[in-house]
Amino acid sequence: MAPNKRKPSSVTDVTDAADLTGDGLTIATVGHGDISVLTVWGSIDLLTVPQLTKSVEDAVSAQPAGLIIDLTYTDFLSSVGMSALVQAQETIGTDRRFAVVADGPSTARPIKLVGLDRTLALYATMDSALADMTAAERPEHEGRATA
Repeated sequence: MAPNKRKPSSVTDVTDAADLTGDGLTIATVGHGDISVLTVWGSIDLLTVPQLTKSVEDAVSAQPAGLIIDLTYTDFLSSVGMSALVQAQETIGTDRRFAVVADGPSTARPIKLVGLDRTLALYATMDSALADMTAAERPEHEGRATA
């Protein structure tokens, strides 16, 4: 599935008015109950990873029950970007939930090629990630997509 570079109309519901926009990267933070969702548009590479890291730190400082990084609209994910995803999971800690939404050749494929789909909770859709994270009793990685 090719990434869609257009922002969906639901982005008007963004709770963080200070979205980080830079060369090739836009990050919007939206709350879904006690879950924070960072939706990323553009390329995640050496130049833009600091923006993603800052957004993760800001989201985690609000003490959400979980964090989802949505790469649905991301058109490139470098190795440093994948490292940032691992760092985001470490930042949120083991007492809170973490997931990545990625589907397609520019995001899910590199994650799988390096084996991070065995480390990160990877979902093909935002709906499946939210459903799993908000389930009352959530067995380890049940409902995980094989994006």
